[in-house]
Amino acid sequence: MIIAVDGPAASGKGSIARAIAAHFGLPHMDTGLLYRATALNLLETGGDPESEFGAARATDISQIRFDDPELKSETVGGLASRISAYPLVREALLERQKRFAAQDGGAVLDGRDIGTVIAPEADVKIFVTATSEIRAERRFAELKRSGLDVHLPDVLADIRTRDERDSHRAAAPLVMADDAILLDTSEMNLEQAIAAAIEAVEARRTQ
Repeated sequence: MIIAVDGPAASGKGSIARAIAAHFGLPHMDTGLLYRATALNLLETGGDPESEFGAARATDISQIRFDDPELKSETVGGLASRISAYPLVREALLERQKRFAAQDGGAVLDGRDIGTVIAPEADVKIFVTATSEIRAERRFAELKRSGLDVHLPDVLADIRTRDERDSHRAAAPLVMADDAILLDTSEMNLEQAIAAAIEAVEARRTQ
């Protein structure tokens, strides 16, 4: 069983996808980490983020540790959003994601183009969203817990910028697949959102 979980920044799709994977005993891939690792590699090697070819070279992320806390930083996240618009970067990371999705027994992947590009054949597709204001508040609280000095208006502006960039990029834009289940978590806490997602997967499996 392949489960695709898509959605915009700070929608909670990663936490929901991990919970789904744990519930059904499936491997999970946060595909956004691949782009964050590429962005971090680009920063550490002094590459030019304005160069598509330079960003594509940075997709050799074998030396990046996926438990590096820097991957979760706003600087890396913002750069990842920028370079993910490059077709060469997406092409370089495409096969790795497709192989993960196609493994025996299935998998859960979350990102922005799983149900439309990476695994359009997925058995279940969920599109997780929330208002930009709610998502900004969640990201703001997360960053404050990490000890960062941030301001809510700046976080909201960043969320809206990422939404615009992700939705309008030429390569694999963020769109909801026609056969995806919409999960709006604006009025839900995380536990409620996870329960709703698992219920949606169960319902789709029994159809």
